[in-house]
Amino acid sequence: MILEIADIRIAPGQQAAFEEAIQRGLNTVISRAQGFAGWKVNHGIESPERYILQIFWQTLEDHTVHFRGGPLFAEWRAIVGPFFAAPPVVEHFELVGMSA
Repeated sequence: MILEIADIRIAPGQQAAFEEAIQRGLNTVISRAQGFAGWKVNHGIESPERYILQIFWQTLEDHTVHFRGGPLFAEWRAIVGPFFAAPPVVEHFELVGMSA
């Protein structure tokens, strides 16, 4: 399982509209992607224009090749991209351990 973390900064005052858009995009576009295994979004308290998006993928290639290289990526960016103040910073992680 791969965890994608996207650090997203949006334009000030757009929180409510962005939150609707990101959830709509996750539920209608990303959820259809090959290898998609779930998502989570957190909103910054000290930085109200900052969001952390976590998407779980079966493999790294499911995100980097199949999703980003396919037509769903353009659909996703059309929904959330207009809110971005800057391109998101995206990194991938592998699980080392966890507790219940």
